[in-house]
Amino acid sequence: MTVASTGAEHHHEEHQDLRVVGLLTFLISESLMFGGFFATYLFFRGTNEIWPPEGTEVELLLPTINTIILVSSSFVIHFGDTAIKNNDIQGMRKWYKITAAMGAIFLLGQIFEYLTLGYGLTTNVFANCFYLMTGFHGLHVFVGLLLILGVLWRSRRPGHYSATKHTGIEMAEIYWHFVDIIWIVLFTLLYILTLF
Repeated sequence: MTVASTGAEHHHEEHQDLRVVGLLTFLISESLMFGGFFATYLFFRGTNEIWPPEGTEVELLLPTINTIILVSSSFVIHFGDTAIKNNDIQGMRKWYKITAAMGAIFLLGQIFEYLTLGYGLTTNVFANCFYLMTGFHGLHVFVGLLLILGVLWRSRRPGHYSATKHTGIEMAEIYWHFVDIIWIVLFTLLYILTLF
């Protein structure tokens, strides 16, 4: 009986590890896709004398605020992971709710920016790159929000997450950190470097 139980536990741990490996593999493939966007953007930037073209200047204030919110949310979600590792389900819920709110604020800020820029997807090559890259990233933020909300929904069941059973929470955190890292690169390329 004890041997069978140990075997089942060992199988369960391997299953959890494979889920994390699967997520990491997915994130590597997404990194390659973003890498293609970055390379294309840098190519167009390097082959155009005026960048961004006239009429497609970027506003810096709102994106900077959005960046602070999104990067800060990486610390907040980590507090949730730390809480569950201390068996504090209420603490995890609190930090994940705050992270979800920060992610939603980021998306609303991005939508507001789109509505006030004064140029669209087909205005020129810069605008096209801008909307494709930030829109694709925004889609990833939205998926991250769904993951966080899924964790919160599943945490309602007693014992679903604990100090020894929290792979789903860790996976949501890893994904969220990925979203933040990609945004830092996007913010640097699309906003900071356009000033120089």
